Amino acid sequence: MAKPYTLVTGASSGLGKLFARACAKRGDKVAIVARRKNRLKELAKELGPDTIVISEDLSDYDAPDAIVEEIEAAGGHVGTLINNAGFGARGEFRTLPIGDQTDMIQVNALAVAQLCHRVIPTMLANGGGAILNVASTASFQAGPGMAIYYASKAFVLSLSEALHEELAPHNIAVTALCPGATKTEFAHRADMTETTLFQKFAGDPESVVEAGLKGLAKNKAIVIPGAVNKAMVQSNRLAPRAVTREIVRLLQQ
Repeated sequence: MAKPYTLVTGASSGLGKLFARACAKRGDKVAIVARRKNRLKELAKELGPDTIVISEDLSDYDAPDAIVEEIEAAGGHVGTLINNAGFGARGEFRTLPIGDQTDMIQVNALAVAQLCHRVIPTMLANGGGAILNVASTASFQAGPGMAIYYASKAFVLSLSEALHEELAPHNIAVTALCPGATKTEFAHRADMTETTLFQKFAGDPESVVEAGLKGLAKNKAIVIPGAVNKAMVQSNRLAPRAVTREIVRLLQQ
């Protein structure tokens, strides 16, 4: 009989690494995915001998199928999916290379949809499951200065909310985790370490992971960690969109 695994994408650093550790600590068998295999192997030493290490680049359209097939070949199936992999880039849409931006859409949005679509039938066959999609507070407004990143996270939020409703009758929990700026490698890769957003508002990654897993266990549709982030999202809902766009533009500077 196939063993249930928790699949964590983007597990070589940041939130993904912490998700993998937290899930292994609670007793899950974990499959970890990222491009950097050496980092995954080091993490696997901590997580235990049943850990499945998968080196795949989610900017490759075929990666989601390859990931799930590798877990199945090892005698497992995905019981919990944590779609954590993602990246951003700061700069105006017209100035950033279009190849980098289409890769961002593939990793942040399309791969999330592909992995969900790939594992849901198996979850149904096994009586249930859980999906945690890492979106962002960026999901709630447009993002001048990071247009594609914000748009990709809006996609993740909308998809997750829809799947939350569709799959609730089938014992499959679906949660969109929407953290704000968080102290991980993301800021460095996105060239955002010196921005107002990360200088003044970056939060603790451990609390994000804890909030995400607790929210998923309760099948909350949306989890926004931290009082400041909740207040910012609520203010975005009330303010005119022209105002929220200007605030985001200023925070990216």
